[in-house]
Order: sequence, then C-alpha cells, then structure tokens
Amino acid sequence: MINLKGKVAVVTGGASGIGRACVLRMVEAGATVHFGDIDEAGGAETVALAATGSATFHPLDVTDRDQIERFATDVAASPAVDIIVNVAGWDRVQPFLDATPEFMDQILDINLKGPMNIVKAFLPSMMEAQQQGKIVNISSDAGRVGSLGETIYAGAKGGVIAFTKSLARETARAGICVNCVCPGPTDTPLLRMQPQSIQEKLARAVPFRRVAQPQEIADAVLFFSSDLAGYVTGQVLSVSGGLTMSG
Repeated sequence: MINLKGKVAVVTGGASGIGRACVLRMVEAGATVHFGDIDEAGGAETVALAATGSATFHPLDVTDRDQIERFATDVAASPAVDIIVNVAGWDRVQPFLDATPEFMDQILDINLKGPMNIVKAFLPSMMEAQQQGKIVNISSDAGRVGSLGETIYAGAKGGVIAFTKSLARETARAGICVNCVCPGPTDTPLLRMQPQSIQEKLARAVPFRRVAQPQEIADAVLFFSSDLAGYVTGQVLSVSGGLTMSG
C-alpha cells in the first residue's frame, strides 16, 4: 500500500470526478490534502467523504490569479507542500469553426494556464525545500492523439504535456519529479453532459468496453505522487483501457 503519511498535497478540481477521487485516494494514503474548486457545495461533499482523514477545501478559480495567491497563502500556513496535482479542467464539444475568441480563451485559461499558474505559486518553496517534491498534471489522451470536436481542448492538453516535460527538466536539479496522466473517456460530470448515444459510443471504442472510473485515474496519480516514482520524471501515462495504444 502506498504511504503518504507526513506529506502535504494540493489538488485542484477536487469537488467532483477525477479531482475528488485524487483527494480521497491521497487522504486514504495518509496525506494532508488542501484542495480547491469553484464548486463550494461539491467541495463540502468531498470533505465529508474524506472525514476519516485530513482534507481542507478552499474556494478556487484557476483562472483567477488573486484566488490562486490566496490559496497559496492559506496553504503556506501548513508545512511545505510536497505534492501538486493539477486536475481542474473544462470543455464543451463543438466544431473548431464555431468557437468564439472568448471560448478559446476560456479553454486555454482553465486547462493550460491554470496548471501553469498553480505550479508557479507553489514551486519556489518546493524548490527551496529540496525534498523530492512531486507534481502531477492531468492532461488527456485528446492532447496525445486529438479528438473530434475538441480541437482547442486537445491543443491545451497537448500544451500540458509539453509543459510537464519542460518543467521536469528545469526542476530535476531540485529532485522534483514532474509527470503527466492522460485519462481516456472517464465517468465524470463532464462526460455525463454528453448525449447517452455518445457515451455508449465512447465505451464501445475502448478495448475493455467501458469508460474509466475516476478512482482508476487517481490510482495512477497516487503512484506518481509516491516514493515508488522517485526516479520517474517527464513521463506521460495514458489510462484509457487501451484506447490509445502506441508502439
């Protein structure tokens, strides 16, 4: 069993879906978790589900630098952060040519600039601590192979992959491991917004003939957050039931 006792983690998007699963997995492993989300009701539900451990909710919009600064200040009252997990994300399926400039900015601000701003807020103290911190970014297989109707989102998530690899090179001297998890279709509130026919089509496309559960993505995050991944950095792991196999 992975042991994160004594570790302090920050997680974005922890009010539902993959983010909530990451919070709960880390709490189960013994970590003290600070998580943020724009959904305060969902955040309260996550705290209730993590009642046997230490999980603290902070209102957080990853596109708002002032809120990120407050989040970092609040968490700074705890011991140095050991783990950063960037989960918060959003998309709406539509043809690329239908996208407005405002929609493009929103997608990029949430999915690409959000993780960059979160890391920027916490990285200086992590570098100074020199205690082999862990950063895990959630991208998407859309960022690896593209996705019909998600061209801007795929571009943002591809950027997350490149950001992960470059950051891994910059932070290796401080012993920090930076890795990326790329979920395939996963049973999240975002997926459930799609028509039932689309959900069934996605499930049929996966070799396992089902979509992932959020906990299955969180298990990969837990590995990258642990000492088991102490010599792993700059890597991209698809958790997609074999949907995006590559040679």
